[in-house]
Amino acid sequence: MQNQESHTRIDPKATLAPLRRVARSACELAVDAGLPPALVGYRHCKTTTAARHVEEVRSKGEAAGFEVIHPAARADNPLPFNVGSLQDLPDDAGWWGYSMRDVPSRPKGETFIATIPDATVVTCIDGEGEFYPAILTKDGKSLEMREIRFRNLHAEHMRSSPPVRRLAQATWVCERVYDNHSHWLSAHLPKLSLLTREGRSASILLPEKLTGTMQASLEMLGLDPADHQRFRPGEVLKVGTLTVVGTDRFRGELLRPVRERMTASAQGRGKGRRIYISRRKAKVRRLVNEDEVWPLFEAAGFQRYDMEDVSFVSQVEMMAEAEALAAPHGAGLTNMIFCPSGTHVFEMAWLGFPNPNFYALACAMGHRYGIVGTRPVGGGPENFRDMEVDADAVRHGLAEMCRSMDAA
Repeated sequence: MQNQESHTRIDPKATLAPLRRVARSACELAVDAGLPPALVGYRHCKTTTAARHVEEVRSKGEAAGFEVIHPAARADNPLPFNVGSLQDLPDDAGWWGYSMRDVPSRPKGETFIATIPDATVVTCIDGEGEFYPAILTKDGKSLEMREIRFRNLHAEHMRSSPPVRRLAQATWVCERVYDNHSHWLSAHLPKLSLLTREGRSASILLPEKLTGTMQASLEMLGLDPADHQRFRPGEVLKVGTLTVVGTDRFRGELLRPVRERMTASAQGRGKGRRIYISRRKAKVRRLVNEDEVWPLFEAAGFQRYDMEDVSFVSQVEMMAEAEALAAPHGAGLTNMIFCPSGTHVFEMAWLGFPNPNFYALACAMGHRYGIVGTRPVGGGPENFRDMEVDADAVRHGLAEMCRSMDAA
């Protein structure tokens, strides 16, 4: 009888993994020894901060600038109006870097404007269509800023020989997913407002395509997109003198001037509106039992709106008249930026995936914030799941809100 040889199946990925690790280590050693990252296919880049890089450039006698507008500080924020103890707040920092329990005393990062010579801006779109930028210094280091850093997709993009454009000077403001409603309002408008107030808006570089919200908000800030240079996602920009703005998304010193500028035309209008933002037309994070709990909000004097049907200008005008804003967790809550200081904000969110950003934003704007927990419905990514809220919890939360409003 002929013997049969037994064969072990070899997984190519498992076989190549150790080789890749060795290759990556070799790239890191080479770059750390002074080899330009381009010569190893950008498989490794050192990192630096704007402050550290400017200091290094100046030490060589070259021109660079770093100006601190708001120094780092620590917040002093109240608890939500319906939460009795700090320990009642979730302490899960998740991917945010801080938790809801941290909001009352979270560190506030500094605001700075830096001018960097001979920088490279790498722009690319990931497989899901989301925008990611990176900035490389003259010596090939990755400039590390919030939502701006050199990632693997940038290295792959650079190896694909993308189109390169040279600019004498530019001011870069765009971060990851800049076209997201919430990111644009809380991260980008404050930068643009600051640059306008500082008289440094002339060289702002804007995306080639603007959403309706982006277009309208720029005009409300007094910026005409037609007057500014534009970039196309996917381009690599070689900039002789690049200005960058570093900010904390939840500093009132940055956010409140946006409200003052954009609601100026609404001054003198009526006040006291209670606005409920529905997510019934959204693709994700819907409140599945909204029809059950809506009568509770209606009885408390709220008017329900689908933001998809309201122009951005009208949204701003509406918020400028608010005394209370309620909504399931979603980008529409970012519109609280345009509400008068002292507005009561009522969020319904799943605390199994706690997002502290709207709590921090409400505090930065001088609002009173409350939150009611929900239950997740269905599967999929945790931050996209639909929600269901308990009617009694809503009833209790609204009662606490009214008591807080009466005491204000």
